[in-house]
Amino acid sequence: MNSIWFLDDLNLFTILCPHQFKNYKNAHEFYHYKKNDFVYFEEDNADKIFLITSGKVKIGYVTDDGDEIITAILSKGEIFGEKAILGEEKRNEFAQVIDGETSICPITSEMMMELLRENKEFSVKIYKFIGFRFKKLERRLQLLLFKDTKTRLKEFIKELSEDFGYKNVITGDMIIRQPYTQKEMATLIGTSRPTLNILLNELKEEHYLDFNRKEIILKNNNKLVN
Repeated sequence: MNSIWFLDDLNLFTILCPHQFKNYKNAHEFYHYKKNDFVYFEEDNADKIFLITSGKVKIGYVTDDGDEIITAILSKGEIFGEKAILGEEKRNEFAQVIDGETSICPITSEMMMELLRENKEFSVKIYKFIGFRFKKLERRLQLLLFKDTKTRLKEFIKELSEDFGYKNVITGDMIIRQPYTQKEMATLIGTSRPTLNILLNELKEEHYLDFNRKEIILKNNNKLVN
């Protein structure tokens, strides 16, 4: 359930934000965006990593056919643009704000590399995080390419349960504190909001889950009676 900033009890914001460094504090400013503003476009220079202090940002790319593919929707406590420290010179994705009054803390690639050189344990954790992010992206793209919409939704909900869920010790159900709106969920699994709503209600009728605006309850099927 912890935010991605917190890797094995490591608070990336505390360590990465330039406000934490005396030499950078006075010169550094947060970036402030309004809804639909772009943080960067495809082909922009990849010279910074970004940390979200408030609001939401979607990450994606545009196919040759002009279709927009969203790979992640990130919120407070998450980082993006991390491929800048892997030698990427140009962005191969875009980052767009989807929540009004979004605030982002930038950190230059140079500063990040200094931190990696100075702290071996921190370096290991960062690269572990990047590997985890790539693995998650690969899994999501495989679902979009090869699975039907209902299967994509079920796999996505299982993923949410791993990141945001906790078990009800009495019923055995997984309670997922909903981090996304239905519109955002639909975008992430490559469908429309009306179709998502239909599928959620089908899964509810099948006793696979229950849901409301704040929570998704993934049922403990071992306790279900046919």
